[in-house]
Parts: sequence; structure tokens; C-alpha cells
Amino acid sequence: MTVITHTQRRSRLAEMVDRPGGVSVGSALAKASANLEVHKDQARAIIGDGIATLLAPQSPDLPEAVRLDLAYAASSQIIDAANPFAMDDLCTAAKGLCDLLDAAPRQGGFDWRIVTVHAQAMKLLLALPPQDAEARTLILSNLHEVLKHKLSSGDQAG
Repeated sequence: MTVITHTQRRSRLAEMVDRPGGVSVGSALAKASANLEVHKDQARAIIGDGIATLLAPQSPDLPEAVRLDLAYAASSQIIDAANPFAMDDLCTAAKGLCDLLDAAPRQGGFDWRIVTVHAQAMKLLLALPPQDAEARTLILSNLHEVLKHKLSSGDQAG
């Protein structure tokens, strides 16, 4: 009987991890933050495009399920672009809209004014200065009331 044995070699990555050195956590975070900041304008443009998609008139020829999916994709895109930059209020507003769209009846009867209200609110949140916490809280509070009312009643049609 023949036995084949393999010599286990350590990977280069394992050797690098075991060696002392590197950068401090603070330095790594500062560098990551600086690298991320370069993309903030691009993220704001993506968020603006998502909001514009939500506000654009939808073709009545599209089935309701397709229209809901397109709005859901635009709202998800806003979350994806806003999250790395700690735009938590935009993420919260977009997530609420996603929840409403997800709960919407696929065969019709969805109140599309909800999408317009959320998109306008997100547009305002994007334009507000970061230090205007009171206005941001008020906007999110009102959107939460819409979310709570529509999801608890199961009435998406107005």
C-alpha cells in the first residue's frame, strides 16, 4: 500500500499576519475615512438619481408588480449609497419606503403618493445641513407615522 503525504506549507498571508508591525487602528481608520471621503460626491449623485427615479412618472403600461420592484430597487440603491457615509436618516427613510413597497399588494391598489412623500422627504434630508438635527428628527418622525399607519392597517390604497 502506498501512502502519499503532503508537506504543509504556510501561506504567505499567514506569515504576514504573524509578523509584528503594521499600522495602528486609529491610523487605519483615518486612512479609510479619507479614502471613503473621495467617493462622497459620487454617493450623493447616486442618491439623487435614486430620488429622481422615485419621483419620475411611471408608465401606466407597466404592471403594478414591476413598478413596485423598480421603486424598491431605487430605494435600496439610496440605502447602499448613503450607508457608508453615515447618512442614517436617509437610510431610515429609504428603509421605511422599502418596507411599505414590500408589503404592497402586487395586483394593484398601492397608493403611489407614499412614494412621492418619501422621495420628497429624502430630497429634503439630502439638502439639509448635517447639524439640523431637529428638522431631520421631525421629518423621520412623520415618515414613521405614515409607515406605522399603512403597515398596521394593511391599507396601502389611501
